Formats: sequence, structure tokens, C-alpha cells
Amino acid sequence: MTEAKRDQFRLLVVDDDTSMREFLELLLSKENYCVTTAENGKRALKLIGSHTYDLVLVDIRLGDITGLEVLKQVKQKHPDTVVIMISAYSTTEIAVTAMNEGAYDFVPKPFDNEELRQTIARALDLQTLEQEKKHRESEIQDYLHFDRIIGNSPGMVGIYNQIHQISATKTNVLITGESGTGKELIARAIHEHSDRKDKPFVVVNCGGIPDTLMESEFFGHVRGAFTGAVVDKKGLFEVAEQGTIFLDEIGELSSLLQVKLLRAVQDTSFTPVGGTTEITVDVRIISATNKELDTEVVEGRFREDLFFRLNVIPIKVPPLRERKGDVSVLAQHFAEKYAKKMGRDIAKLSSYAIDFLNKYSFPGNVRELENLIERSVALSSTNIILPESLTISMHKARRWVEGIENRRFDLNQVEQGVDLDEILSAIESAYLKKALKVTDGDKKKAADLLNLSLRSMRYRLDKIETDS
Repeated sequence: MTEAKRDQFRLLVVDDDTSMREFLELLLSKENYCVTTAENGKRALKLIGSHTYDLVLVDIRLGDITGLEVLKQVKQKHPDTVVIMISAYSTTEIAVTAMNEGAYDFVPKPFDNEELRQTIARALDLQTLEQEKKHRESEIQDYLHFDRIIGNSPGMVGIYNQIHQISATKTNVLITGESGTGKELIARAIHEHSDRKDKPFVVVNCGGIPDTLMESEFFGHVRGAFTGAVVDKKGLFEVAEQGTIFLDEIGELSSLLQVKLLRAVQDTSFTPVGGTTEITVDVRIISATNKELDTEVVEGRFREDLFFRLNVIPIKVPPLRERKGDVSVLAQHFAEKYAKKMGRDIAKLSSYAIDFLNKYSFPGNVRELENLIERSVALSSTNIILPESLTISMHKARRWVEGIENRRFDLNQVEQGVDLDEILSAIESAYLKKALKVTDGDKKKAADLLNLSLRSMRYRLDKIETDS
């Protein structure tokens, strides 16, 4: 958020402690926010009744009425206003109650100034995004939930546009991307937006069927073609007639099967195993792989002619680490999905939990995030998912920081592209662990060594795996 934008935001600070109220007014005014203060709940309600604020920062204990009552009144009168609760008397129960009543976050006193500034900035950024979504609701709805695909990052919006453009054609499509990025969902979306949507969508896992059976699975066989072939059987290409066949993990096909598949792709015809009659089909072919097929072609493991036949329209799905803006949207979607499935009353993820997820690179992509949220919903002891509920395996956590103490960073690598968040996270983790080691696990002493507040130390430790 730029400083020019900050002076457009109106903030209301509600605290009966004069020194704290004045401190917060000074702190936030220095950030160029337009700040108003109220010394008690009644004054706050009067201001809320006659003014609209972008964000209200309110203490739980106000002397006259509680901060929770102020929260309720704000949400009733101005549902879009962001409310952040603060208190020196924090408990998990109070925090959960506040979040259930619509608070964006709960910040216990004493708070770290920088953390509070970041929390407010994130909240206002989110509010701005929500307002932009409402202004173009019909368009953004497609982007956030394109069929079963979730995400509105630039890379995903580009793919949605491709789906719209190519669905009406019969042209073959090759979808590439790392495992877990959702290639099959994209293939289904292409099929369901085409004029073939009422016809079969047939999925073939080319890496899950033995070579000895693959030809029969593709093209079928006639009775007596081989031992065990007691009846005629249709192949999957014939089953997909007038529909779409999705060849997943196409890079796993053996050289022999590549030859046989090439003719079917070229001529849309084939002969069943053991048969003599050629069968012609009307099938659209969508393939997917997590391999770099052009490299496989150069190294002789994949036929060039088959590659060009399949790769008429390429779609490259970005990994989740390049879709940072989608992590929170996906996480909330999965939380709602599994809360409903398990009968759990999970309302949302805390902002600290979202921050924790955004620091992780997700080598397993969307599939790993979904599994993580499913596990967190099952294990969460509250109806708000907190950082401690997010259990990323220790070997992955160790991988973030492995070798940091002896690592030298080459700034020239920037020319090839680096993941700065991952580098900074690794450095931070290494220093935290080293400080804890030299203080025999004493968090207070470790925080002093790092010039951090104890609360900031705890917050930062929450962002790395503890597996306690």
C-alpha cells in the first residue's frame, strides 16, 4: 500500500487508556492514515452512527460498554468496515468470540508496532480488494471460481481466458505443470465449456496402466486376441466418441505405445488388438504432463512427431509458489469444504495463519495445500484455524533452512530469478533457531539477543514448523 493511498483511509481508534490512545493516534498518523479517536464505547458508537470508517481499532475493555458491543454495532451499521480488537487480557476464548462476531483479527497487548502496522495494512488491502470485486462482481466471480478452479492471480486469469477461447474448437491441447497444480481440472473445464459437454469425458492415467495392457485400454480388443480376452471390449478412444479423452501423464508412455498412439492422433482411427476392422472416432484429445516434453524430445525419450500433434495449443499451469495471491483464497475454500464435510464449525483462517501459508513454497502445490487444510480442520481445537494448527512436516521445514549457516548468497542469481520470500524466511528461521540453541531454549533471552519483543519472537516462531 502506497502512502498516497493511505491518506484515503479513515481509521477510528477506541481505547479508554489515554496514553495508549494517544500513542496509537501518533503511530498511525505517521503512516499517513486519517485517524479519529474515541475515549469510550459510547463516544465510539456516536461517531460510528454519523461517520463511516474503513477500519476500527478497538480495545476489549472500555469501562462503559465492551469492545465486543462496539464490534457488533459497527458490523450492523457498516458491514464492510474492518474491525481489529486489541486487549491486554487476551484468551483464546475471547479471540474466537471476536472473530465469530466479524473481527478481522485479535491483537494482544503488548503488541509489536511493526506487526500491528502490517496487520492494519493487510486488512485495508483486503478491504480494497473486496470493494473492487463488488464493483465488477460478475467478472470476478468467474475468476475466483471458474467451474471448480479457484484463483484470481494473473497467471490463472490468463488460463481462464484461454479456456474461453479454445473450448469451442476441436484442436488438441497439451497442459503442462508440476504435480498438484490442477491440470485435470483445467482439462475438465475445457470439455465442459465446449459443445461436447454432454458427451463423455474419459480420463486415462498413462502412468498407471502396464504397457502390456495399455494398447488394449486405448483401442480395445476382439475376443480371442490374447489369453483372457473372452469377449470383445471397447477401447477408451471409442468410449470417448464425440467427447473428450484426457491423456494424463502422457510423458510416461513407452516408445512402442507412442508409435501406436501417433496414428490414432493423426487419423482419428485405429484397429482393436486382434481385429481387422478399422474404427474411426470423433474425439478431442487433451494431454497433460509434469515433464518438460520438449526436453524429452531432444533427449530421444518422446517422439517429436507425436509431441507436435499433441502440443497444438499449449497451456502452462503456474506452480502455487508463483500464485501467492491465490493461497489465501484456496485455503479459505478448502477450510469451508472440509468443515462442511466433517461437520466442523470452522469460520475462517486467522491472518497469522494466512501469513504462515504465504511464507511456505508448497512444493506439492494446490494438492499439498488442500491436504494441509483438511488435516488442520480435523485437528483444530477452535473454530478459527491458527498457525499452530498448520502442521507442515519437519523434513520440509528443515529443508527451508538447511545449510543456511554456511550458505553464501550469490546476488548474480537474481538475473535468473530467485524466491526472495523463501530466502528471507530461511535466514529468519536460522537466526531464531540459533538464538534458541545458545540460550538453551529460553525464548525471552533469545528474543533479547535478536532485539525482538517476546511476543514478536513467539509470532515469528509460529511461522516455522515446530511439530510440538
